[in-house]
Amino acid sequence: MINYDALYQQLSGTPLAEWESQLPDKIQQYIYGRGHGDLPKWLNVLEQLPDITPSRITLDTPCITVGDKNDCTDDERQQLEQQLRVLWPWRKGPYNLFGIEIDTEWRSDLKWERVLPHITSLQDKTVLDVGCGSGYHCWRMAGERARLVIGIDPTLVYIMQYQALQRYIQSSQVFVLPFSDETMPPASQAFDTVFSMGVLYHRRSPIDHLSQLWELLSWEGELVLETLVIDGGPEQVLMPERRYAKMRNVWFIPTCDALALWLRRCNFDDIRCVDVNQTTT
Repeated sequence: MINYDALYQQLSGTPLAEWESQLPDKIQQYIYGRGHGDLPKWLNVLEQLPDITPSRITLDTPCITVGDKNDCTDDERQQLEQQLRVLWPWRKGPYNLFGIEIDTEWRSDLKWERVLPHITSLQDKTVLDVGCGSGYHCWRMAGERARLVIGIDPTLVYIMQYQALQRYIQSSQVFVLPFSDETMPPASQAFDTVFSMGVLYHRRSPIDHLSQLWELLSWEGELVLETLVIDGGPEQVLMPERRYAKMRNVWFIPTCDALALWLRRCNFDDIRCVDVNQTTT
């Protein structure tokens, strides 16, 4: 049975205190109540993970590293690798578990290195990462000494990937929950920093998404927004007819100036565009 008891113990006396009573049923219903056909297979993976104690855990380098090759036997490493393969696809990374390099689709460390120099310190902050996948950036936020990092993602296999990683990292800072920003319990002004990276262009209503992010932020909190943009003026927005950059479900792609206008209309201020790169996929 998957549980988040370590998270619930931290919520009392915080702006997220009401989650302590709300989350258990919501999480259990989302994971166990939807009849996902692969769920028994994924739960079996978590049961079959070998008991290995990592000699080190590194969260502040490009490759999140858990343990060393010498921490386990060859048989244990083979068993671990077999179980991790069942949880494919691994999108965000890189990770290295006990000498096993997980072949992730994306080099999420490159995005993090672009973003990190421009954000305020995460030390002692309560942070939300929307659309976090397996939690790669959440672990990196913990590496920057955030007090509490909540990641949300509705894709169940990513929750299982997080659970597999957490089995060995045993973090009291990082928790990935099976929600989208549209289904998570209310959390008004609960977060010092909110990350929305690679999410906005998947929203049918980007304005509603930005408005909700504003509601989640504490007074003087910071939104870190990463999204696709096009060239042009403040009134130009692209709506692709089909795929865009090989992706389905892409709805609205603004110019930088149009995005700044959206943000101002949603009550954000001190808006800065700190990095623009060409999409190559």
